[in-house]
Amino acid sequence: MRRNPDNGNYQGYYRLVESYRNEYDRICHRTLLNIGFTHLTPDQLNAIKDLLNNRLNRQESLFEEQDAEVVNFANQFWDQLVAKGKVDASDQAFEKKRRMVDVNTIKHKNAREVGAEWMCFQALEQLKVAELLKGLGWEESKVQLALTQIVSRSVFPYSELRTSRWIKENSAICEITGYPEEDITKDKLYKSALDLFKVKDVLEQHLSHRTNELFDLQDRIVLYDLTNTYFEGTKRNSKLAQFAKKKSKEKRDDAKIIVLALVVNIEGFIKFSSVFEGKKSDSSSLPDIVDKIRLYSSSSKRAIVVLDAGVATEENLLLLRSKGYNYVCVSRTKIKDYEPVLNASPVKILSKAKEEIVLERIVSSQTSDNILKVQSKGKFKKERSMKNQFEDRFRQEIAKAKEALSVKGGTKRTEKVERRIGRVIEKYPSMAKHFDIKVVSEGKVATDIVLNQKQSYDQDDNHLGTYFIRTSLDVTNEKVIWDIYNTIREVESSFRCLKTDLELRPIYHKSDEATLAHLHLGLLAYWLVNTIRHQLKGKGINYNWQEIVRITNTQKVVTTYGQNTFDEIIYVRRCTEPQAKVKEIYQALGYRNYPFVKRKSVVHKSELKKNETLCLREIDDG
Repeated sequence: MRRNPDNGNYQGYYRLVESYRNEYDRICHRTLLNIGFTHLTPDQLNAIKDLLNNRLNRQESLFEEQDAEVVNFANQFWDQLVAKGKVDASDQAFEKKRRMVDVNTIKHKNAREVGAEWMCFQALEQLKVAELLKGLGWEESKVQLALTQIVSRSVFPYSELRTSRWIKENSAICEITGYPEEDITKDKLYKSALDLFKVKDVLEQHLSHRTNELFDLQDRIVLYDLTNTYFEGTKRNSKLAQFAKKKSKEKRDDAKIIVLALVVNIEGFIKFSSVFEGKKSDSSSLPDIVDKIRLYSSSSKRAIVVLDAGVATEENLLLLRSKGYNYVCVSRTKIKDYEPVLNASPVKILSKAKEEIVLERIVSSQTSDNILKVQSKGKFKKERSMKNQFEDRFRQEIAKAKEALSVKGGTKRTEKVERRIGRVIEKYPSMAKHFDIKVVSEGKVATDIVLNQKQSYDQDDNHLGTYFIRTSLDVTNEKVIWDIYNTIREVESSFRCLKTDLELRPIYHKSDEATLAHLHLGLLAYWLVNTIRHQLKGKGINYNWQEIVRITNTQKVVTTYGQNTFDEIIYVRRCTEPQAKVKEIYQALGYRNYPFVKRKSVVHKSELKKNETLCLREIDDG
């Protein structure tokens, strides 16, 4: 209240005031306009205030203001506020105000892993898998499901049932590929794997050519090797699942196995793959695959085939020569009669483990191939340790049999003692050949077991740590032959990635068709993995695949929501900022950091108040 100088009376002196909450959560006031003394009534002033608020918040009144004087004053005050910069009436300012969210209402939900999935999806874009499938006439949803399947197999290599749960509860892969998450089921994933296997040859040819184009590969050297994976279950009606002729590497002689053959270039990219029944031997597989070694290669140069000793029989080496291939392999047998090449001296190099290796070119009447004798100190220590271990075990078994002769209830009958010793010889054949074993008997009862060591035992030490590399190449540089042979480690790395990182074993599928689809899906995932790892190796990043997945999955996508000043719920779905290691990987690959920057949605407040809604609910439909 103030004294009005015009009439000397005490009257109300009005100001237009904005109320706001400061950083200490206290309500404060700020004067925008000095209105002064006025003849307007309190009802008119409140109406003006409501009109100004509606104009600032761009809200329309339910009823149009009938008082012309109120409207004129509201327009006059608004113009003054805008002219003096007291309010910002621009669209940007309105949107900024609309986005203002009360921090106390902010919540987060639906956090998913996105980093590894996004990286794998971009690798598939590099390989142009989607374009190939669309070119084969696949519809969009089928392509999206296939991409979802391959990425999921790479990041989460488990059963279709577990994968479907992972997609729905843990991963944002469907947000990347566009396939509806609610449509994912284990049966659809089974069907997708079968569909991909139906176009195996087309996919294999496309990926072989595509990786050669991407990384300028010549396939001058190719590697051939086999591995096996075992089944859980009886597989009674399977033609592929068979018991192996030799002991299983996984020490699962009770389980049937299947054989996977791969032709791989030195960069680890698959050139051709084939599946054989479990009883197929390594050496007998090459004739079935020799004509397909360069089937999907873009190079016309004569290839060098690097073989493991298990495949390198004389017949297979002869076959490779007849087909126009050179080869490098380890000799299956120890070469005994040999001489050093004239004017050639041994070459010493260091292995990756910093152990000395001696390379020496030799000639032998056993073969016309060039031969490289390799002596490795590391291999000597390993073989010597194994020999000592086998000797200890062999002697312990014989000692137990001998002790049983003087123990009550022990095996004493000559026939049974000899049978027991036969089992020991069968178990340790490499050690038994160096000993003479004699059973001393009186009648049908054995009284002693005599073990005599042969002279060949000590002589055998001279061969420990030594092996021979054969090649049809006319090469005089020992280091070149050694480097070519050591590329075989790349196919071993491929098998290790398939079995360990991509969980290719064991197999639980019942039908042979599902088994083949399972193996093919694993190979597609491996192609994707090797595309990423090959590029990272070129930039000096040598993480294994499981570590790459762990690092990239620190990037998540999360939905954040809260209530704004207009009582609307603002939903924002956004990817987290990638950490330094994730950025390093993305940068090395040349990939983008985010599948999407931000997705925003607004849920407007209800036009009906709560009491009005309750009232309407009580109205009879009739």
